[in-house]
Amino acid sequence: MARSATVKRKTKETDITATWDLDHAGPATIATGIGFLDHMLEALGKHSGTTLSVKCTGDLHIDGHHTTEDVGIVLGQCLREALGERMGIERFGHLACPLDEALVTATVDISGRPYLVYELKPEAAMLGSWAVELVPEFFGGLTDHARICLHLHQHCGRNSHHIVEAAFKATARALRQAIRVTGTELPSTKGLLG
Repeated sequence: MARSATVKRKTKETDITATWDLDHAGPATIATGIGFLDHMLEALGKHSGTTLSVKCTGDLHIDGHHTTEDVGIVLGQCLREALGERMGIERFGHLACPLDEALVTATVDISGRPYLVYELKPEAAMLGSWAVELVPEFFGGLTDHARICLHLHQHCGRNSHHIVEAAFKATARALRQAIRVTGTELPSTKGLLG
């Protein structure tokens, strides 16, 4: 059974269509109107070994908040739907990603219980046109709607670009481990994930 999902979400603030194919690695097609967010989502697709497509039209004349949060929400919904019954998945993933002087670890549990621990401390206010304070808004939307647990910890780093990029790459690689199918049973003593 193909593990792919397309989600469309339209509000007064954003109009988003996203597709996430978990079983095929391919080039990401990203257009959110925010250059640095596009760059991070391309990294998420590439390093998770998946194919990711996101098209968003948002109220960027106000700021990037609605676009960032809503893209996180839609990608979370895509991930949750694409995972299906979760039979045989590894469930857990962990990776430490260095990017020059920055080091960030991401630990994922596809648990069915959404929780985000966000311990990044980038000092810049902006990365291009993207407000750095929106980074946890993206990850919050993703974790809440995918119903996964994600811990992000910054161990060191001075450059905000490097810190944030390391977080996206670490998350992608941890997801790559967690979504991998290596068995036939549900990885839970409760008999339920999701």
